[in-house]
Amino acid sequence: MATVFVTGGSGYVGRNLIRHLLARGDRVRALVRSASSAALVQGLGAEPVHGDLHAVDAMHTGMRDCAAVFHCAALVDEWGDKAAFQRINVDGTRHVIEAARAAGVPVLVHVSTEAVLADGTPIIDADETRPLPAHPLPRYPATKAEAERLVRAADGDGLRTVIVRPRLIWGNDDSSVLSKLEHAVNAGRFMWVDGGRYPTSTCHVDNLCEALLLAAEKGRCGEAYFVTDGEPVELRGFFTAMLRTRGVDAGERCVPHGVALALATVGEKLWELLRLKSAPPATRMAVRLIGEPVTVRDDKARRELGYVGRITREQGLSTLRRPQGGGLT
Repeated sequence: MATVFVTGGSGYVGRNLIRHLLARGDRVRALVRSASSAALVQGLGAEPVHGDLHAVDAMHTGMRDCAAVFHCAALVDEWGDKAAFQRINVDGTRHVIEAARAAGVPVLVHVSTEAVLADGTPIIDADETRPLPAHPLPRYPATKAEAERLVRAADGDGLRTVIVRPRLIWGNDDSSVLSKLEHAVNAGRFMWVDGGRYPTSTCHVDNLCEALLLAAEKGRCGEAYFVTDGEPVELRGFFTAMLRTRGVDAGERCVPHGVALALATVGEKLWELLRLKSAPPATRMAVRLIGEPVTVRDDKARRELGYVGRITREQGLSTLRRPQGGGLT
């Protein structure tokens, strides 16, 4: 039995990871920002540690005697204040590293994303040899890429850092992809880009948790690992099956890829020029990550970590249920 520390414990990945950690007999401390988040993680069986990603002292105290830190907290969105993305995804990661090092934690596992590669060029059959782009798309991709650089640079001097990159997290307790899809369809804002009939990689949240536990145990110093559900699947068929579990039909409305990308590009410029607080109807991030093929390889995780990806898509779809909880993912 070990004691571990989780950031973003009330978020989608964090709360599922807590369940996996407790199931194998670990004690879990989880960083929480609010009373409702504290109640949620306490209800799961974890010990809440009150603070945020800038409360280095609180994190340092919570990380004492911990065998590992899992950094799950992040601002995950298509749009928003650039300073907020920087403050949470970059500065917050820097503070987690600082606290972990001060507490003498031996391993830090960082939850990243395939979005770190998003710079406008195709992400097809990508693996970990593909370098981070010089100019990733702004906000989420750019700040997560910068956070990865910090995590890699922190490896050494008693702290082993490992990066895990899931693609398109879905599954139990889904408050991420499925919830956003359902909202967009119900609001009449959803359209398939180029019909949606192109391949995508996916990662069930339970498979991600499997990879995170293995990364803490076996991950090589400063290395990144993609994780998926296995072979790619057609995006339209997969989204249709997910929405069907909620009794939702996405319909047949389509938009050509070129039109969607042009609208997103112009819309972003206009929104920034006018300093509008709402999100534009489309973003380049959404078009590049959902509106075209995105496939990654997880051979490295399977080879080096012993990752299997035990939950099949069919099993995952059969157990989808409505989300609970909230907070940063």
